[in-house]
Amino acid sequence: MTTTVGEHGIELEIGGMTCASCAARVEKKLNRMDGVTATVNYATEKAKVTYEDGAGIEVADLIATVEKTGYTAAVPEPPAPAPPPPDPDAGPVPAPAPEAGADPLASLRQRLTVSVLLAVPVILMAMVPALQFTNWQWLSLTLAAPVVAYGAWPFHKAAWTNLRHGTATMDTLVSMGTLAALGWSLWALFFGHAGMPGMTHPFTLTIERGDGGSNIYLEAAAGVTAFILAGRYFEARSKRRAGAALKALLELGAKDVAVLRDGREVRVPVGELAVGDRFVVRPGEKIATDGTVVDGSSAVDASMLTGESVPVEVSPGAPVTGATVNAGGRIVVEAARIGADTQLARMARLVEDAQNGKAAAQRLADRISAVFVPVVIALALGTLGYWLATGAGAVAAFTAAVAVLIIACPCALGLATPTALMVGTGRGAQLGILIKGPEVLETTRRVDTVVLDKTGTVTTGAMTLTGVHLAEGVAEAEALRLAGALEHSSEHPIARAIAAAAAERTGELPAPEDFANVPGLGVQGVVDGHAVLVGRTSLLAEWAVELPATLADAKTAAEEAGHTAVAVAWDGEARAVLVVADAVKPTSAEAVRRLRALGLTPVLLTGDNAAVARSVAAEVGIDAEQVIADVLPEDKVAVVQRLQKEGRSVAMVGDGVNDAAALAQADLGLAMGTGTDAAIEAGDLTLVRGDLRAAADAIRLARRTLGTIKANLFWAFGYNVAALPLAAAGLLNPMIAGAAMAFSSVFVVANSLRLRRFAPLG
Repeated sequence: MTTTVGEHGIELEIGGMTCASCAARVEKKLNRMDGVTATVNYATEKAKVTYEDGAGIEVADLIATVEKTGYTAAVPEPPAPAPPPPDPDAGPVPAPAPEAGADPLASLRQRLTVSVLLAVPVILMAMVPALQFTNWQWLSLTLAAPVVAYGAWPFHKAAWTNLRHGTATMDTLVSMGTLAALGWSLWALFFGHAGMPGMTHPFTLTIERGDGGSNIYLEAAAGVTAFILAGRYFEARSKRRAGAALKALLELGAKDVAVLRDGREVRVPVGELAVGDRFVVRPGEKIATDGTVVDGSSAVDASMLTGESVPVEVSPGAPVTGATVNAGGRIVVEAARIGADTQLARMARLVEDAQNGKAAAQRLADRISAVFVPVVIALALGTLGYWLATGAGAVAAFTAAVAVLIIACPCALGLATPTALMVGTGRGAQLGILIKGPEVLETTRRVDTVVLDKTGTVTTGAMTLTGVHLAEGVAEAEALRLAGALEHSSEHPIARAIAAAAAERTGELPAPEDFANVPGLGVQGVVDGHAVLVGRTSLLAEWAVELPATLADAKTAAEEAGHTAVAVAWDGEARAVLVVADAVKPTSAEAVRRLRALGLTPVLLTGDNAAVARSVAAEVGIDAEQVIADVLPEDKVAVVQRLQKEGRSVAMVGDGVNDAAALAQADLGLAMGTGTDAAIEAGDLTLVRGDLRAAADAIRLARRTLGTIKANLFWAFGYNVAALPLAAAGLLNPMIAGAAMAFSSVFVVANSLRLRRFAPLG
């Protein structure tokens, strides 16, 4: 039974690609299929294929198309289920046998080792006349032939496949160059004068007229093979290191879990966990999946997901995320999401999608790579013909032509974007910053305005006690204790904020008597023998209680700042005014400073009244003229559109469902990972932790990654533009050309790996 491609397309693993031209070929063939859109990534060796509705495309058709192109394709295997926990009564468990082919670099490493050991003596004999003993050239042939036959076999095999399909890649260039060098040398040794005893030839980088029958190029054939194999090996190793962050992310989760079944703990593989199951997490254990704490309290270390080093306190009702570590006491968690629905799985999916994408600059590089090889072959033939026609001699002509073939390989072009993306997005995931795709990088460079949603982004999103004003002779602890005891019996958000602060500052609260909730006014009751009133001044007025002047002034000042003032009276006298507000996050002011330092103009957007908005803006350092208040949820999109019409490039930071449309409308959407799924799906960047400073870090990382891509492309393009004329002019020996070509690829990968050192500002 064939499998039809799903609504969102499919991902295929492509085998046999050795350069950017290979990826361009596969991509071109897939895109020629009716209704198919494909992106092939050389670095990740994957093809992301989507199709139009009703196209009737099947996986088998896609795989057949790739195979007709000369490569292999397969649907990635699902991750293997975790092994069942060991049975303590079953005795020692044997170690698992190592998987066959577990090290994909083993074959390449073996070819490289053999080639280097055989090529080094050949190169030394060719470059150092003192080592050219009698008949040294025959020893060179004995050593060089296995290098060209065995070491360069992958290049010859790929070149033959390309020839059968009427195309050419960088492997074609390498194969042609090394075989031409070996073939010329064999002719010179057996039919020319190079095989005569006592033959010597000096090592030179310049054009020389001479008899081609007296010269051999075994050092070029062996040296180029060894250099390019070395470049491929270090490139492959670096690509594996670059993708290590995603691999580590996927391996973060727990392998087994202690599920409560009929009151007993049963240890099962995490794959058997179901939504609604309750499981036990002991100190030091990983939380198996996303869920809610139903029993116990603890501190959870979420640093591996959020980058935040401070553990988060959790208690019954608090949400927890899978793969985080229980750093405190024993807790019982009820599973809410499992498998692909968990935050960890979604993070991994976002990171992998970003790594499989291509920036606009890389698409240009791919198009150039696709036509580059035929052009280079034509240039090599032209170079050969030119030097022969001008009488420079067959040796000079052949040297220049082979150098052109070898140095032209634009592998660096194919690696410039993918490696930087792999490292940048992987490093971002480690820091709790998820970059959805390469186009996001282009946008971060242009953004000049950042719109900040107030509630939940700049502020905590929860009411908090921010101030306590007392009448003369009243102790703060007493006022909080009496007010908190009454408010503890109320479900109002303001009441909960006062009760929570009172419990935190004074300890356990007494139980009130004769408690009564007065709708719209407040609460009243008896606490420790005191008749207590907590609420609006109109509630106090009903009991003929007035605020003294000092408390009245404090109340007026709080309300002018947009805060809520709650009066507290007992035993017939007003004793305190408690100020409650949606508190500004302690890091928001620093975050605004960092956003300004990146050249962005911060704008505060809120549905709250202007007084509240101005107060928050002043606290975090946003100019009053950049405050937009009293905005209905559905009007947030209109605000973003208005700023865009003014010529601004807008970034939007939000966390709520009502921010999702504005996040999608903005040029760059940054979703707080502590917010809703709708907001996270709509954003271009997701900030896993709820710290606004991560927004500045995300933009810095995105810009740094884009800068690395541009530096890589500049190096790769500049290298080929500068080197090809030198090679055509006969100023480069083929062996030096091969070394330089291999170095360019290694340089690009090494430059990308520098992104691993990116760190948030302290």
